[in-house]
Amino acid sequence: MSQFTYVTKETLDEMQAELKVLKSSGRLAISKAIAEAREKGDLKENAEYDAAKEAQGMHEAKIAKLENAVANSRIIDPKDIDTSKVTILSKVKILNLKNNKSLVYQIVSENEADLKSKKISVSSPIAKALLTKAVDDIVDVQTPGGIIQFKIEDISI
Repeated sequence: MSQFTYVTKETLDEMQAELKVLKSSGRLAISKAIAEAREKGDLKENAEYDAAKEAQGMHEAKIAKLENAVANSRIIDPKDIDTSKVTILSKVKILNLKNNKSLVYQIVSENEADLKSKKISVSSPIAKALLTKAVDDIVDVQTPGGIIQFKIEDISI
């Protein structure tokens, strides 16, 4: 995966902190679980050992994925963002032309996406449709229920 992910400094710091925990106390907890399971006898019929080894594999895969994400992250400073068009980290106020309801979303990287906080992934259908558009542009977003049109009302940080 050679594609860069643009994140804030805070998000990169959180990712690095999580990676540190996974590599230290996370690995230690897994190795303790494996050691405890080994003490229980025959490894061929030991379900706890099998579960601990599987957990270890999943843990290492999570570490590898996070290492890759950190390595391919590039910090973007909010003060450098052009608010004349929609970009990553933009807060966009959009009007659903079908039901006349306004929504505000911030476009963020996949790692930061959280719909409850109104943060949508840059790779989501809505964000893809909004990127590079300006205020008063109308965009079509393909959804399972059909195409929905949104009008961009405001772009901010």
